[in-house]
Parts: sequence; C-alpha cells; structure tokens
Amino acid sequence: MTEHEVDVVVIGMGVGGEEAARRLVAAGLEVVGIERELVGGECPYWGCIPSKMMIRAANLLAEARRIDGMAGTSTVSPDWGVVARRIRAEATDDWDDRVAVERFEAAGGQFRRGHAHLDGPGRVVIDGTGIRARRGIVLATGTGPAIPPIPGLHSVQYWTNRDAIATTTVPSSLVVLGGGAIGLELGQVFARFGSRVAVVEVAERLVPNEEPEAGELLASVLRDDGIDVRIGARVVSVAPAGSGATVNFDDGTGIEADRLLVATGRRAALHDLGLESVGLDAEARWVTVDENLRAADGLWAVGDVTGVGAFTHVAVYQGRIAAADILGDTHEPADYAAMPRVTFTDPEVGSVGSTEAAARARGLDVRVGRADVAASARGWIHKAGNDGFIKLVEDAHRGVLIGATAAGPNGGEVLSMLTLAVHEATPVPRLRDMIYAYPTFHRGVEDALNDLAASPDALPRDRKART
Repeated sequence: MTEHEVDVVVIGMGVGGEEAARRLVAAGLEVVGIERELVGGECPYWGCIPSKMMIRAANLLAEARRIDGMAGTSTVSPDWGVVARRIRAEATDDWDDRVAVERFEAAGGQFRRGHAHLDGPGRVVIDGTGIRARRGIVLATGTGPAIPPIPGLHSVQYWTNRDAIATTTVPSSLVVLGGGAIGLELGQVFARFGSRVAVVEVAERLVPNEEPEAGELLASVLRDDGIDVRIGARVVSVAPAGSGATVNFDDGTGIEADRLLVATGRRAALHDLGLESVGLDAEARWVTVDENLRAADGLWAVGDVTGVGAFTHVAVYQGRIAAADILGDTHEPADYAAMPRVTFTDPEVGSVGSTEAAARARGLDVRVGRADVAASARGWIHKAGNDGFIKLVEDAHRGVLIGATAAGPNGGEVLSMLTLAVHEATPVPRLRDMIYAYPTFHRGVEDALNDLAASPDALPRDRKART
C-alpha cells in the first residue's frame, strides 16, 4: 500500500469540513480534503439553499393569495417548473461541485474523491492509499436520513429530503412522516403548489423540541393551508397502493398518497469509518467531542456528525474552533447556550437557547413573558399572515434571558437581537431600557419584556439591576 504524509486530513467536505480545511490551508498547512459525494455537503445542494428557494416560491404564492381584501384581487397560477429549473441552476448544473473543488485546490488544498476510513491514530486509508496526518484528522462526514423501522416501508419508493428537493413535478398527494422542521417546511411548500398533504407526527405536538406554543401555532396555520395534521399518530405499517403508498395507523385508519416523504430525523453513519481503530464506538449515534471539538488524540469532529444541532451555522462554528485548536491558536471553547435555530415555515419559528420546559427541568427558577404579533402595531398593519408570538424565558435568579422564541413574519430575523441578548447575558432591565423602532416586528420584544415585568413573581426593578 502506497502512503504519503500531510499535516491534516479532513474526511468530509461539507460546510464544517470546508471551513476547517480552508482555515488550515490559509495558515500554511498541507491539507488533504476527502469527499465521497459533493464538496459543500447537504446545505447547498439538498438542504438550506434549495429548500429555502422552494419556500420563497411557496410564500410568494401565499402572499399573492392574501391580496384579496387588502390590495385588490388576485389569481395565482403555480408553476413548479420554474422552481425546479432555478434549483438545478443553483446546484451548478444538476448537482456538480466542480466550482467548489476548484476553489479549494486554488487555495492550496489537495482534494480526493472517495470513501475514507480511519486506520489507527493519525492514519487514513482511501482507495488503497494510506495517508499519514502529522498534525491531525478532522472528521466531518455529516448525517443521513434516519429511516424508522416501520413494517412495509421498504416495499414502497419513499422520498427523503433529497428526492423532494430534486423533484421536477408536484405530487397530487403527499404524506409526510415527521413533524420537525424538514417535514413541515417541505409539506407546506407542496401544499401551496397544489398537493394534498398530510403531516404525521408521533409526538404530541409539532416541532416537539421547541416551545409548545410553536407547535400549536404551526398546527393551526398548516390546517388553514389545507394540510391534514395528525399529532400523536402511530404508524403501524406502510403498503404499496397504485403508484404510491398507504400509511396505516394503530387506530385502524389509513391515508393513501402518491408520494411518501420520510422526514423523521437524521443519523450519523459511523459503522464504516474505522472509529474502532482509534478507540471510539462505531455503533454510537454521534461522535462525542469536547469543548475543543476533540474526539480522541489527534482526531477532531465537526458538524452534524457530533449531534450538536444539525445546522450549517453550527458546523461552520465548530470548524473554526477545530482549526484553531489544531493550529494551537488561542480561542474560546465551544458554547451552545445561545445556539439559534429557525424553522422556515410561514410563519417562521426562530428560537435561541433554552425552552421554558428545559430550563425548569434543569431546576432553574424562570419567568416567562409573551406578546402576540397580531396585537402589535406592525402585526395589525400586516394583517393577513400575521400569526405569531414572541416568548421570553428569564433566569429569575440572574435576571437575564436564557431562551427566546420569535414566531411570525420574519421570525428568524427578529431572533437576531434575542440571540445577542442571550449570548451576552444582557440584564433584562437593560433590554427594557432600549429604544425599539416603531412600528416593527421586533418591537414585540419590548411588549414581551413588559409582560415579563408584569409577572406576579417579578423582582423589583432595582433589585434586578443589582443581581
């Protein structure tokens, strides 16, 4: 077996791997980046970018349908072909990563296409070639869809998110398994383009990791969009039905649809990475890392494979920390207390930090404040499509926000100031003393702060300032 040495090997060139590799190359290190699929990973080809292009198109249709009663009358004629062509153009001529590869190589990196695995500390094997890493190895292999063990599921041609992104036609009917961000975003898109959609979630609410109010809001909005929302529904089997599938429930009912989309979460595929050769568990769900993203001696892991969120911004953040740690540069350790996340439904649900339930489960004394978007001046002006709320979670002992949700039009953008407040542990009185532009959606934060102050267990204002 031939073998050569470099400073660092990056296995997986999604956004996290790319970030780490780019920084290491810029620092003058000899870096080999290995990717078996497309450089850039899920985000630019099947995730963040194309899905939000679909959402943008679907939201334009919804806005056009809201013209009646506010600005005149409208007739909307959806055309999925426009969306499909735009996605293919963005994905560089039908999912081609040539530009990304050339960009990495032009910066000084070495690129290899193929499947790589660890072969002991500091050593990687790809297609019969061994590579010795003098400084370290970065593992950034991402995740794939977690397919539930439902009897009969593999007897039908179900979609995952990639199939939904790549489709050139809208199915006449669609069942979505999973009421998380991916399932709800894609389900709403296809419903607005004319598909008859059902969303099935086994938990007792949609987006179960978010505030209960967010799940209730989205269930109501999606039902208004004509979507059949089934919560607390247990699927017992799936069977072929014509060109599609029938989904059967434990109550004896079923739904038949032309397409079935499985959006029940993500899982890292670790069994073929050689983790056991460096003392790690190849059967684990995620690669466990410390605050410097170290998984073992000479091995770092970044991105979705770590199980910390499943977001592009987290992968890039981790890639930056891992590169600094490899270089020996001074850096802040990873801190996820103010990790922002957005579900890009309409309305958007932006969240940061801890939910009320999670904070109470940690034994914290919390207070909450809430304001409805529709009750604000901007919400009243917006009228159609003004569903939403702002919810704040305060650590009553410290007098700072530890979590917040901004659900509504531009909820992800309103979230930005709340993310900063949680990250910087800004005292609540200081937030209340700010000037909020009028009339804006973010002014609802002030309304929620006032609601927080009106809480019967609120501390006196001067005592909060001293805490």
